[in-house]
Amino acid sequence: MADRIPHQIQHMSELVEMSDVDCFDNLRMYRSSFNRLCYLLRHMGGLVDGRYVNVGEQEALFLSVLSHHSKVRVVKFSFKRSGHTIHTYFHNVLRAILKLHGSLLAKPSPVTNDYTYPSWKQFKGCLGALDGTLIDVHVPEIDKARYHTRKGTISVNVLAACDRGMRFIYMLAS
Repeated sequence: MADRIPHQIQHMSELVEMSDVDCFDNLRMYRSSFNRLCYLLRHMGGLVDGRYVNVGEQEALFLSVLSHHSKVRVVKFSFKRSGHTIHTYFHNVLRAILKLHGSLLAKPSPVTNDYTYPSWKQFKGCLGALDGTLIDVHVPEIDKARYHTRKGTISVNVLAACDRGMRFIYMLAS
């Protein structure tokens, strides 16, 4: 166990402390965004340091799974942790992020009659705009037929709604 700790510290510094480019390539997030999310998860999401895994590493392994569609086996090798540890902390971070939904998703307010922009007055009672997009995904070979689109890509359809300030108020992935 003691021989793995220096490798774990070095791996975390390579992910987060080297440069914004390296952090973005590995976690799909810049260092400042990573640190802000870490702060939110700790103070608003209730995420706490584990006995051997701090909040930053928990967030990094969570983002590693999501951003690269990595399996637990791959993440446990790169982070030098057991599969059980990866699974446990992944779900802890997921629960903390779900607690943040009230802060991360805007609460919509309908357009009123006395709204200042005249172009919005015709949308009285409207909460925002609704649009859909296709997002490419990586799925197991057996499931590819379900995600195959008419344009030949493997993707999932995402429906999103934004309020007038362009903040997400609803998302649905199918």
